[in-house]
Amino acid sequence: MLQPATLNFLKALKKNNNKAWFDLHRKSYEEAKNDFVAFIQAVIELQAKNDPTIGSLQAKQCIFRINRDIRFSKDKSPYKTVMGASIKRGGRKSVFGGYYFHCQPGDSFVGGGLWIPMPPDLKKVRQEIEYGLDEFKKILSSKKFTTTYGKTLYQGEESVLGRIPQGFDKDSPAAEYLKMKSFIAMRPMADSELTAKNLQKKTVDAFEALRPMLEFLNRALD
Repeated sequence: MLQPATLNFLKALKKNNNKAWFDLHRKSYEEAKNDFVAFIQAVIELQAKNDPTIGSLQAKQCIFRINRDIRFSKDKSPYKTVMGASIKRGGRKSVFGGYYFHCQPGDSFVGGGLWIPMPPDLKKVRQEIEYGLDEFKKILSSKKFTTTYGKTLYQGEESVLGRIPQGFDKDSPAAEYLKMKSFIAMRPMADSELTAKNLQKKTVDAFEALRPMLEFLNRALD
């Protein structure tokens, strides 16, 4: 579980997103960060029993910095109001798909997948899906997957093309997946779930439901 104080800090930061306030409440930030790190480390160790590819990871390799890069943004707020962790082979900057946990009061979720890979890697994944379409569809239609994530992957505008990409048959039976630029599944989490004693179990269960899809996607990138 996460401590209520961690969520309270993020809520307060959203209302006071400036350096002066953050410096004044740095101790609260450190406590919230340590709480999140401890939770993610526990989840890594539990899920590594199912997925050895993440067994050597430390939470610090997976967690994103709270400072925002504001150089090219109109929004000059200096801090993120979320705590996120990308848990995947090689750490959060690797090319592989992985698990993700997003702690943002009122808008938290658990899940993961492969987010906007580089064009050569995306082509490999699309080819793998076209060649192994039956297997991929079976994974996404399994009871464990649909119970956790529903029947469709994330369909945000920035993650789906309007037409079949060049090099693939426009009449391919895999068309709906070939147009995707990302392959993401998400399960929303209420604030009450974040502070419940079974949060670790719920998170690992969600990761385990995602694992077959990750193994399929990462097979194309090996």
